[in-house]
Amino acid sequence: MTDLDRICVNTLRFLAVDAVEKAQSGHPGLPLGAAPMAYVLWDKFLRHNPKNPKWINRDRFILSAGHGSALLYSLLHMYGYDLPLEELKQFRQWESKTPGHPEFGLTKGVEATTGPLGQGFAMGVGMALAEVFLANCFNFPGYPIVDHYTYAIVSDGDLMEGVASEAASLAGTLKLNKIIYLYDDNHISLEGETDFAFTENVKGRFEAYGWNVLQVPDGNDLENIEKVIDSAKSQKEKPSLIIVRTRIGYGSPKQDSAEAHGEPLGPEALKITKEFLGWPIEPTFHIPKDSLNHFRKSIQKGAELENKYNEILDSYQKKYPDFYSQFENTIKGQLPADWKNYIQFFNPNDEPLATRGASGKVMNNLTRKLHTLNGAPPHILVGGSADLAPSTKTLLMGYGDLGLSKVCAHNVHFGVREHSMGAIANGMALHSNFIPYTATFLVFSDYMRPPIRLAALMKTHVVFIFTHDSIMLGQDGPTHQPIEQLMSLRTIPGLTVIRPADANETAMAWQMAIDRKGPTVLIFTRQKLPILDPAKYTIRDGVPRGAYILSEAESGKPDIILIATGSEVHLALASSKELKIEGIEARIVSMPSWELFEEQTVEYKLKVLPPELPKLAIEAGVSLGWGKYVGDKGDVIGLDRFGASAPGKVVYEQFGFTVKNVVNRAKRLLKQ
Repeated sequence: MTDLDRICVNTLRFLAVDAVEKAQSGHPGLPLGAAPMAYVLWDKFLRHNPKNPKWINRDRFILSAGHGSALLYSLLHMYGYDLPLEELKQFRQWESKTPGHPEFGLTKGVEATTGPLGQGFAMGVGMALAEVFLANCFNFPGYPIVDHYTYAIVSDGDLMEGVASEAASLAGTLKLNKIIYLYDDNHISLEGETDFAFTENVKGRFEAYGWNVLQVPDGNDLENIEKVIDSAKSQKEKPSLIIVRTRIGYGSPKQDSAEAHGEPLGPEALKITKEFLGWPIEPTFHIPKDSLNHFRKSIQKGAELENKYNEILDSYQKKYPDFYSQFENTIKGQLPADWKNYIQFFNPNDEPLATRGASGKVMNNLTRKLHTLNGAPPHILVGGSADLAPSTKTLLMGYGDLGLSKVCAHNVHFGVREHSMGAIANGMALHSNFIPYTATFLVFSDYMRPPIRLAALMKTHVVFIFTHDSIMLGQDGPTHQPIEQLMSLRTIPGLTVIRPADANETAMAWQMAIDRKGPTVLIFTRQKLPILDPAKYTIRDGVPRGAYILSEAESGKPDIILIATGSEVHLALASSKELKIEGIEARIVSMPSWELFEEQTVEYKLKVLPPELPKLAIEAGVSLGWGKYVGDKGDVIGLDRFGASAPGKVVYEQFGFTVKNVVNRAKRLLKQ
């Protein structure tokens, strides 16, 4: 280690530690121990342009151990990103760009929102998978226009989380050799030594996953770290995990203890640490001129890297103009102006169709039509299911299996790995602007909640598909019948949830999922449903509004409003006919999306759901939450208990989803 290297490493260490100390909150232990490996990676290997953090062919770096965010902010500032020193001084403060854990979209250079352990590990796998997808679709000999690595620093806690295990298994299976993760092996977690709960052979585990595992015995040995990363880059068949033995809180009196993990060192311990590492006690946030000059060389280096890349891209454009246009459209998410014309709608005279089946047809038709257009259309949908494609109807026919060959393929086989599937899809969305999708049964959305929540927080354009949406699943019983999941998903801020009533509402749901810039959940039936007539019902205009008048009282003056979603819309329509016989006129409101409805004007919402009319909501899920729309004097036919194992129609009827019960409850409501 040269004197300059030592100064640079300590600059990173103490910018981070001073930030934590000033905030009186944060995690100083990781920056003190992991700064050397971060410095080697960023200084010797990471291909990036600080003045253009969105350069498509940059290497990606993820701090999966997001609690060490102060180290990432120190790196970004020193390497010349748009993160002034004043922001480091405002670490963890209101409206700063240096929050407690890294947030994508808030701080330039932050590739992913991390902190929930294991998520960054899995999102990195998604980024590497996106790199493979684009490389397979667009690279030609001599024109590696997509050719970069995905790096991360991962922690003991990351590797304990199941989501990392799922993602590691898939990465090994798919031979994602452009992944290189540095494992901050410091043997300490929040409760103390990892021996309390984590004694496994990490090297053996990852080798069993199909990873290339390398080791660095001393986390301060810059030369060896560089040598081992270089060795990892030579591996062409496997992702690499580099186990770096570090010392949490290195150089401090709290070194190798849990006390160094998640609280400031304190004035006295900080003074001792600075003295041990030969650093001035004052001023705080000290940046030696030599280190600043060295770090800032990355600005020119990054510009040169991108300029050389652009030369290759310019030549590529001349030789392969159609592929170039398609590449540009794909990475920008640029759809043809008339793309909505290729959304498939359905004939109401056709046989009833499950909305999962309609979804599959819409996905395949849109993909097929756009890829046969002139003018180099983009690749749009890329994704798959948790080993359930035949059931979720999410296979893109004729578009190959991504990761299993060098062909341009769109279908990802995630295996039975719901948790990592969601996180990997987030990573793919963060990489580029095509639209990843995932699919499983609605009840298993519980396995995916952390990445769905992060998708909403990051505003990633991911489509989460959930089928088998109610007790109509039937004989699989209560373990597989979703009850609370639909309402639970609605509680996530920034997430659009759509539960369409038929094939044509499904078509519009897909249009909204593609059109909106953020995550969308699409919820579909297994059972077949009648197809609503788009000439009779205002489906095209109604679904984008979230709720709309599907059927009005003949007199134009309804006595009651029946609100329903999904399959229950058909129950509401049938019930309105029976109510009519008894002299009661009902307005039927289809409400596929609460979130879309809440975006409408007050005038529109009052027009659809005027407060003076009694309202009965019908949905095969928990009733909690519906009070917002039915009011204190309204009623809900829902399900506030678990389901049962029996044929679907029997379960549906036994739990009160019948015309007779709807009519009785409506009449009771009108008598109040």
